[in-house]
Amino acid sequence: MMRYFSRKTGLQVLAAATSALALCAPAYAQDAQGQAEDQAPDGEIIVTATRRADTLSNVPIAISAVNAQSLQNSGANDIRQLNQLAPSLLVSSTGTEANGSARIRGIGTVGDNPGLESSVAVFIDGVYRSRSGIGLNELGEIERVEVLRGPQGTLFGRNASAGLIHVISKKPSFEFGGNAEATYGNYNYWRFAGGITGPISEQLAARIDGVYSKRDGFYHDVINNKDVNNRDRYFVRGQLLWEPSDATSVRLIGDYSRKSEECCAAVYIDNTYNPTIGGLNDPAQNNIVRVLRDLGQPIAGFSDPFSRNIWVNAGRTFHSLTTDGGVSMEINQEFGGAKLTSITGYREYKSGGGSDTDYSAVDILYRADDGKAYRQFKTFSQELRLQGSAFNDKLDWLIGGFLANEKLTLSDNLKFGNQYGRFATCRIISGLPASLSGIYSPTNAGCLVPVVGPATIASPQVTGGGATGAAIAAGFASLDGLNNLGSTGDIYRQTSNNYAIFTHNIISLTDQLKLTLGARYTWEKKDFDATFANNNTVCTALQSSLTSALSSSNATARTLAGALIGLGCQGNATAELNGVSINSKRDESQFTGTAVLSYKVTPNLLAYASFSKGYKAGGFNLDRSALKAPILPIAGVPTTTFAAAGGAQSLVGNLQFDPEIVNAYEVGFKYGSRPFSLSVTGFRQEFKNFQLNTFNGSVFLVQTVNGCTSSLAGADRDASAATGACPVKDIGYGVLSQGIEIESAINPTRNLAFNFGVTYASTKYRDDLVGNKSGAPLDPALRLLPGRQLSNAPIWVATSSASWTPEIGNSGLSALFYIDGRLTDNYNTGSDLFPQKGQDSFMLVNARVGLRGPDQKWAVEFWAQNLFDQDYAQVAFNTPFQAGGTSAAFAYPDFPGGRQLFSAFLAEPRTYGVTLRGKF
Repeated sequence: MMRYFSRKTGLQVLAAATSALALCAPAYAQDAQGQAEDQAPDGEIIVTATRRADTLSNVPIAISAVNAQSLQNSGANDIRQLNQLAPSLLVSSTGTEANGSARIRGIGTVGDNPGLESSVAVFIDGVYRSRSGIGLNELGEIERVEVLRGPQGTLFGRNASAGLIHVISKKPSFEFGGNAEATYGNYNYWRFAGGITGPISEQLAARIDGVYSKRDGFYHDVINNKDVNNRDRYFVRGQLLWEPSDATSVRLIGDYSRKSEECCAAVYIDNTYNPTIGGLNDPAQNNIVRVLRDLGQPIAGFSDPFSRNIWVNAGRTFHSLTTDGGVSMEINQEFGGAKLTSITGYREYKSGGGSDTDYSAVDILYRADDGKAYRQFKTFSQELRLQGSAFNDKLDWLIGGFLANEKLTLSDNLKFGNQYGRFATCRIISGLPASLSGIYSPTNAGCLVPVVGPATIASPQVTGGGATGAAIAAGFASLDGLNNLGSTGDIYRQTSNNYAIFTHNIISLTDQLKLTLGARYTWEKKDFDATFANNNTVCTALQSSLTSALSSSNATARTLAGALIGLGCQGNATAELNGVSINSKRDESQFTGTAVLSYKVTPNLLAYASFSKGYKAGGFNLDRSALKAPILPIAGVPTTTFAAAGGAQSLVGNLQFDPEIVNAYEVGFKYGSRPFSLSVTGFRQEFKNFQLNTFNGSVFLVQTVNGCTSSLAGADRDASAATGACPVKDIGYGVLSQGIEIESAINPTRNLAFNFGVTYASTKYRDDLVGNKSGAPLDPALRLLPGRQLSNAPIWVATSSASWTPEIGNSGLSALFYIDGRLTDNYNTGSDLFPQKGQDSFMLVNARVGLRGPDQKWAVEFWAQNLFDQDYAQVAFNTPFQAGGTSAAFAYPDFPGGRQLFSAFLAEPRTYGVTLRGKF
């Protein structure tokens, strides 16, 4: 079990990783048994990141490239497992597989809110995937993966502010062949994969690949006696390659995948995992734990998270169904001195299902698995590029155009559970002063002792008596009627149209000195509408009955009335919007570009310096709670109705957020030869309007973060929403990412390959922060951000791997010995940076040994992922609605006024098994 305060420093991480090279170092280099299609004769990987095929060491941008053999050895089946091989990359997932998030150099976008596009774009065979979570899928047979670091926009159709991941699958071959593999592992894991390729005619070749995977879950649902976070999925991809001449090629790809799985469960974090939890999970110190216990949550659930036991309400489920499919066509046509490339793609993605949204045995919140909770993307894209050379090859030019139409539909059916009313009232009553503790009764209406409880609440001594006191007492009884009420089908629709023209040109000033100039102009238009449907009339009536209590001269009356609406009805934004429709639109455009100066010092050594400006579109927060964000509360509750504020439509602008802009600077050098290669990159990236998505325990907050060059005197670090504004003239970037990246490969013999990578990335918020480009104060929920390292952004990461494939005598047989490791510095997994979400430093190791036949016609391999069974969390978060009352005994300074519980989505434990391979 890890200990949060026994952290390794960055230097210790680096030292440990360096010493680990004696055992392991990624094997980007070619496996000893043959030459890969994506490699040059000297063994270097050929990449197409600049839309020109070249060796990795000749490309003057920061890029990691991983070939198929390295991915196979590491056991990577989707982009999440690239973490082991690319130190600047971190891919994680949260509440569903659709919520996957990729980060490069500490920069990324939390995927829970589909209104935000990804800072790290994912392309598969040149076709943009709408959100990075869509890439968490089986990859099938691939040729290589390229990870480009820093803003992109002058080479790929879709722009990205932090980087991109490009997966290139294997093409059809004009030579007949095939492959198959079968895997069995612990957790009853089965995986079958295979492919066949060959010619149909002299000009037409075909290929088909398929994968089926099934595995038991690694959480155990104690109440329903079943496993959760299982795997049950398949993937199929078919291709045609038509080459009627040397100048023409057409590649048609169609693919489809389906996942029907139970994902994703979470566990409570305890103080053995993170000591800053302290006594938070102790029922004697935290009233919310007492309430949960009294309503049925076993106390055992608040400790030992890595027992992986969960308690899911009977009848609730984490079942989800995800389908993803599409077609694409790539046409390449040579015109003598120029080449035209067209990539056309259409994709449909849908993911939805149910969830026990409170992650406890008490039925507080749920989404029914009835088909009404889902997100869906329908995307059409078209990219055109024309490139060639001029002036005796002194100019290598490229111009391109891109358009995309994306239709996003988000449907939600979040409801209060069948214990919610009692939970809500007990949450309030248990937090009252000790003098009133005698009226707490979880088995009775309103969580009040019959007769005595309501009379005490309504008494002059407590709430002032009269109509005000009676209304408050009645309010407690009315909350019992909230059970199983909520959304009956909120629908958000967004249509995005993206148009761009771009150019990327390489000018050879001398044989050694080159200047690259690229530019892009992007137009982005989004049309948004939403319709809300809700059957909760209880909260609307309650708010009306408590109007006078909210403004009472009696402080307790105001507090209890505010708690009934704020804690019981969650601010009542849901009920008020029943039957309401809203709509809005936004248009924006942006000029971005890049300039790179590179110098070939020797045939094997390249030095370069660059500047890039990147951009990610603004959009809409797809969470209705944001409509009421600016309405000042009374007793902590936004009491003004939508009608009084001019209607929900008049507030629709509150859902919008601004585009993310980055200025990035890089210097680096690359050395490449067969036995040794080295790449060193120094970078600095300044982000304005950094798009941050945060779950505060009840709603999703979307904030664009900027910095203030003048001092805010700590006003951005307090609990007030009204302090900390910045003059517009003083607003600058809000996030600075800077550091150094080192990657090296050593191939001392044809059978032995080592690789080592390390990234130091100081990715921090500025000391004085504001909430948008107008200088509005930062949301109080984000008061820990100023001056801190971003979430999911470890300062130090080191990766290493080793591959040894010795021949066994003259038998034609060979062995495989492979190991890789990723050593990660400590980091915080929560976007609000509360210390309870901290993750200690850890190391993940994968290993594989095997025996292979002549020409690798067959192989048997034994493997282990997470070899040493390292326990760690992907993301920690505020457990929904589970914060105790303000009078509870336990307190800690970073969360004043509430005893918030914390949960986490755990990473996978150790898995191991055996794989049989064959090919012909």
